[in-house]
Formats: sequence, structure tokens, C-alpha cells
Amino acid sequence: MADCDVVAARGFTAPEDVAASAWIVFDAGSGDVIAAKDPHGRYRPASIAKVLLALVAIDELPMDRTITVRHEDAAIEGSRAGILEGVDYTVEKLLLGLLMSSGNDTASALSQALGGRDETLRKVNRKARELGATDTRIADYTGLDGPGQVTSAFDMALFYAAAFADPEYERLSGTPLTEMPGDEEAGIEGFTMSNDNQLLASGFEGALGGKTGFTDDARHTFVGFAARDGRRLGTIVLDTTVEEGPRAWQQSAALLEAGFATAPDSSVGDLAIPAAGDGADDLGPEDMEDEILDATGDEDEGGPSTRDIAIVSGAAGLVLVAVGWFAVRSRRR
Repeated sequence: MADCDVVAARGFTAPEDVAASAWIVFDAGSGDVIAAKDPHGRYRPASIAKVLLALVAIDELPMDRTITVRHEDAAIEGSRAGILEGVDYTVEKLLLGLLMSSGNDTASALSQALGGRDETLRKVNRKARELGATDTRIADYTGLDGPGQVTSAFDMALFYAAAFADPEYERLSGTPLTEMPGDEEAGIEGFTMSNDNQLLASGFEGALGGKTGFTDDARHTFVGFAARDGRRLGTIVLDTTVEEGPRAWQQSAALLEAGFATAPDSSVGDLAIPAAGDGADDLGPEDMEDEILDATGDEDEGGPSTRDIAIVSGAAGLVLVAVGWFAVRSRRR
């Protein structure tokens, strides 16, 4: 079977208009994988990588702790929630900016409290390994494309299954609107921030939340979660185009509908999650880059695109239990 074929449980009908190069539909409660396409192929994650920073921050930082925004936070490259230099924000508000508005500015501010950029990179890569990732290397926790930054649909399923098992994360991710403070003494007005996850805004039945992502190299990525009839399903969509077809969130919605239409006991495998700490080495940015470049070759100016990336992977995490006729193989990109 070709590396990029769809493997699906009996009763799952793959939507024809899903353009993503890789995707996965899974039951976050049972860990069952309902269907997948190229689950261990390596792709750029874009902002859906922010889940790891959120999990680390939730683990380590009190929600009511305040952080003062620096100039370098407010002026960071990429998508911004709009936090204001010199204003104090709670960790909770910064996490809302991270998850609702995909704020690189809020990511930068949170990294202050987590020990700075290098220490935060170390922590998010360690978190990835604690959760069982074998295909993921994070070079920029905002999701911007960095040298060797890659993930897989399967690894992202591990991360988001863990995230939505945390009531705090689910609450933050599913918040529709929040008021961001200003500084009255300094004459800085606050503002209202809305959730940019269109699965939530669309009124999709049972929508819990998720995450949007886009960079030129990653193209569109998306995470969608929904609950119906006691089931909590998640989807990961990687490397998709939207110019001539459905938006990434609509592709996710179609996959969720197909998942809910499949019998609860139908699967092609499961999210095999190792015991906490297995493989969770402290990987700093220099070590991480050395490890990545050893596998991918030197990166010159312009570097390899996501279509050229190949990283030596560990053992496959998808344990197939249904029929024994499919083996997940990594696609070298």
C-alpha cells in the first residue's frame, strides 16, 4: 500500500473534498484512531504547535500571575493578539490570546515566565517527548517556520488528546470572547478579543474548540474537536490548500462528521502513549538543531521547504489492532 493512502475503519467514508496532505480522525476518550492519511509524514505545523507551549504554561504557571509585556513581545513577527507594551496581563489572559487569537506576542510574553526563549524551547520539546512524539521537533514555539521544525498528524493527535483531557485547556480553547485589559493610568485602553476558530463560530454541532495555523511553508493547518453522544472526536489537518476548495476548518468539520457516522467500536489502531518520561530528554535549541541537521543536511539560506524535509524517526506510534493489513510508514518529504 502506498505511503499516502487513506486507512479507515469499517463504516468511515473519507470526504472527497479534503485536500490535506495528511490528516487523522481519532477518539480522544478511547484513543482509537478512526481513519488517517499519512499519519507519520513530516510537515510544518504552523500555529497548531502552540499547544505545547500552552500545556507547559498550564502545568507551571498560576493563572493569576501577572506578566508585564515588553517591547519585543508586542512587536514580534507574525500573528499577534494585540497585547500592549507596558501593560500587565495575567497568565490566563495570555493563554487566551495564545489559543483564541494565535498570538505570537502572547507566546513571547509567556516565555518570559518560563525562563526565556531557550528554556521554553527545551520545555516544549521535552513535553512533546513526554507525550510520546517521535516525529516532532520544535524550533519555534510560536509555530513560525524554523530550521527543521516538523511534526506529524499522529504526534499532533497525541498533543491535542492530552490538551483536551485538561478541563483548563478546553475552557480556554473554547472561549468565544474575552476582555483584554489596558492601563488606565497610562491612558491605554483595553480591547475585546474574539476566538478565530471558525469551527466554533460556525455553530458546528458539539464543537469544543481547536486551533488554526498558517505559514507560507506549512500552508493551512487545523485542529478541530467536537463532542456528541458521549464521544469526543478530534481531527488534525496538515498541509492543505484552500484556494479552490473548502477552508481548512471545513475539511476538519467534514472529517468529524465522517468520524461521528462511524460506529464507536470501529478503529484501525490507537494512540499508543508511552509511560510519562519515556524518551523525554531535555533537548535544548542547540542540541535540537544539531540533531535535526544531522538528519536533514546543512541548511543554506532559504533552507529546505517542507516538501524536502526528512528526519530519521523513532518507532511508529500507531498500533494497528483491527485487521492487520496496514502498516503505517513515514513519508520522506
